[in-house]
Amino acid sequence: MALDDRIQYVIIDEIQKLPKLLDSVHQLIESTNKVFIMTGSSARKLRHGGANLLAGRAFVYNLYPFTALELGKDFDLDATLRWGTLPAIIHKMHSEEDKSLFLQAYAQTYLKEEIWLEQFIRKIDPFRKFLEVSAQCNGQIINFSNMAKDIGIDDKTIKQYFSILEDTLMGFMLEPFHGSFRKRLHSRPKFYFFDTGVCRALTRMLSVPLKKSTTDYGNYFEHFIILECIRLANYYYPEYRFSYLKTKDDVEIDLIVERPGEKILCIEIKSSDNMREDKLSSFMNLVKDIENSEAICISQEPRAKKIGGIMVLPWMDALVKYFTKK
Repeated sequence: MALDDRIQYVIIDEIQKLPKLLDSVHQLIESTNKVFIMTGSSARKLRHGGANLLAGRAFVYNLYPFTALELGKDFDLDATLRWGTLPAIIHKMHSEEDKSLFLQAYAQTYLKEEIWLEQFIRKIDPFRKFLEVSAQCNGQIINFSNMAKDIGIDDKTIKQYFSILEDTLMGFMLEPFHGSFRKRLHSRPKFYFFDTGVCRALTRMLSVPLKKSTTDYGNYFEHFIILECIRLANYYYPEYRFSYLKTKDDVEIDLIVERPGEKILCIEIKSSDNMREDKLSSFMNLVKDIENSEAICISQEPRAKKIGGIMVLPWMDALVKYFTKK
């Protein structure tokens, strides 16, 4: 492959669709001063196809849907919980009907192109059902056996399906926290889809508005905050490690952030704009057992306040303080 000497940057989109091209890229990186920018939506085909992964010669970055900080004054929380923040949703789809049609088509395109056409699976129907069930269980502890029974496949296949979702960047596992904590804990992970709108499209609930003070609203607010924390940390603090903690008595810490050289950050997420001590009592008791930790509550409170030693912060203030550069 020869390139014009005047060309400095070379951009290759969807590199996973032609993995053999990476051999030529490797050669040009070694022999020229060209800068290559390669994008892709799946690492699975590259790994399983024996592609040249350019180890030590390329930096890897994750590009997420828009964060609230990126959107600034254009950000709308309720719209984000319902529709997500994919670029097309923000900049191209202006009516609710257009947004709904786009997200439904996105879910179908993903099924056909990213999974079926790439031959990651042999049968599409069980995977289609798995996608809907996994979206309904978004943010819950995964019971692989129960899910397998509901869909009519085995545990091994369920785990393979989740692996496909991770490899195609459709979501991520949130593993349980261990550390030196001694209480009896759940040991299974949770799974979160990468965008609230895509998750709602897969559950076929886009036409149903989210109402404040409902369980669904609280769940999607928690989903949104966890996505924001992980996206920002990946951009600013890639060494941060995320997990959750839940005892067998159902006492939970929504998000635990292990930060090198700093205290462990324990986060309770509440969609309420009027936090009281009784809503935080279980969280406060659980945090006491985690050594060298700092505890906060991320909420919709208009101003920061302290409740029983816990800092309760407006969600935007918390994101800026803990997940962007000082």
